[in-house]
Amino acid sequence: MRKLIILGLMAATVIPGAAMAQSRAEVRDSARDLRQEQRDLRDAQRYGNRRDVREERRDVREARQELREDWRDYRRSHRDVYRGGNWRAPFRYNRWEVGARLRPAYYSSRYYIADPYRYRLPRAGANLRWVRHYNDVLLVNVRTGRVMEVHRGFFW
Repeated sequence: MRKLIILGLMAATVIPGAAMAQSRAEVRDSARDLRQEQRDLRDAQRYGNRRDVREERRDVREARQELREDWRDYRRSHRDVYRGGNWRAPFRYNRWEVGARLRPAYYSSRYYIADPYRYRLPRAGANLRWVRHYNDVLLVNVRTGRVMEVHRGFFW
């Protein structure tokens, strides 16, 4: 009986947190709504009075904040995808910049991100690969070793 009560209390504390997390589609819809509000703000700036513009700016600011919180909650509820974890490489951390040239050991197939869509990364072009470097993600041209794009702190 005691175990049943403890399990019931645990379920009561876990279920509301899981129910609050939004799906990826809902977060994307929030981003779409934010873009629409930004368009409305531009129209209000062109044709509206000052009060309308102030209200629109406040609405856009609040929508941006909500969108950031929604993505934060989404990433927090999907930690298996976005976790930093105990990831080690045989080399030390470097802060790579766009245009830098990497040695092949830094972008070998061992460090490729096999499914970039899972992480909401855009499709890599020809001869390009998404590579994980500690908690950063680099888009690397595998023929030349040049870094094309950098996302710092992607895995936290």
